[in-house]
Amino acid sequence: MEFRWKRNLFILWIGVFFCGMAYTLSIPFIPLFLQEELGIQSELEAWSGVTFSVGFLSSALIAPYWGSLADKYGRKPMLIRSGFSLCAVYFITFFVHDPYTFIAVRILQGLMAGFIPAAIALVGTNTPDKQVGYALGVMSTATATGGILGPLVGGVLSHWVGTRECFVVSGCVMLISAAIAVIWVKEVHEKPKGTRPSVWEDMKQAAGNKRLMRVFSMTLLVATSVMILEPLLTLYVIEIGGSAKGASLSSGIIFSAVGVATVIMGSRWGIIGQRIGYDKTLYIGLIGGGIGNLLQLGTHNLIAFGVLRFSYGLFFAAVYPALNALIVQYADNEFRGRAISLNQTASQFGMMAGPMIGGLLGGWISIQFVFLITGAALLGAAAMMKVDSRRAAKPSISG
Repeated sequence: MEFRWKRNLFILWIGVFFCGMAYTLSIPFIPLFLQEELGIQSELEAWSGVTFSVGFLSSALIAPYWGSLADKYGRKPMLIRSGFSLCAVYFITFFVHDPYTFIAVRILQGLMAGFIPAAIALVGTNTPDKQVGYALGVMSTATATGGILGPLVGGVLSHWVGTRECFVVSGCVMLISAAIAVIWVKEVHEKPKGTRPSVWEDMKQAAGNKRLMRVFSMTLLVATSVMILEPLLTLYVIEIGGSAKGASLSSGIIFSAVGVATVIMGSRWGIIGQRIGYDKTLYIGLIGGGIGNLLQLGTHNLIAFGVLRFSYGLFFAAVYPALNALIVQYADNEFRGRAISLNQTASQFGMMAGPMIGGLLGGWISIQFVFLITGAALLGAAAMMKVDSRRAAKPSISG
């Protein structure tokens, strides 16, 4: 078991790295794709928000179903299913020439997603309990590392050959993730005994676990606040000094700054969480992330903006590993995989709502003030967490 979980962690890290790279190689440049390739010139912020959101909405709706199949047949089949499907969707996107077809393809992409959640669930269920926090922290660095190279490569490609070609490269990179899942990933899967509960029954079971529901709520809030900025960052780079021609390269570097910070701190936060508790680690990450966003409010220089994004990432790297570790900690072993799927649904709903809100806000108010909203939301989440922890502590103190 000792060798198996470490081997799986290493292999899944590589697979998730390529999956994250495939995504960030093309998706962050959707605003440029809409403008340059699909002819959207007016209300670009709103179009960007919609095209980001629909993929996450369809993914949120389908996630419990994929989670159910994962519990029945294993997480490895879900890795293979998602890997090859996403590869095909990226290739299809290359042939899209109107915004409405693009929205339909984004919906399809959301329906086929699930590679990274399946990998996280596999690590969570095939790793010794005492090592789960560390393993999930390491896994967070995989997505982040892919998120470093993806925007940089995508930015260069988009700058020199066009945003459309980035989707072909994403498809090729995703094919590597799928091949890794087929050939090297190993899973010890115990098929649940008896009748498999429905998604509705899973939700009722989760509702009876207050600590799990708090994690789901926190995931929803965090994902929403973070994704508000997603359709606006490239446009903001242009606004504070980047030329429209070089926006893809500049924004690629800016996107990568958070990834670099996550690679540096992701596994370290996992170790810190094992030592001081994942709830405290989450609290620190939320406070640091909130302050980091507020500091970006007054930035008018690309270099300073990149430095602040990096600093924000150093703290925010604690958030998602801590949330995943808390789910593993709070859920019973037989419910763990389904709990991770439900948390993924909460995350996807947040990732759907965030870009929609950001796109609408970006068209009505200055993009700078969106940083204020995001920072306030993260600090609000930290405050809610503090209040909940004090409420939970009161009975033991009075007793």
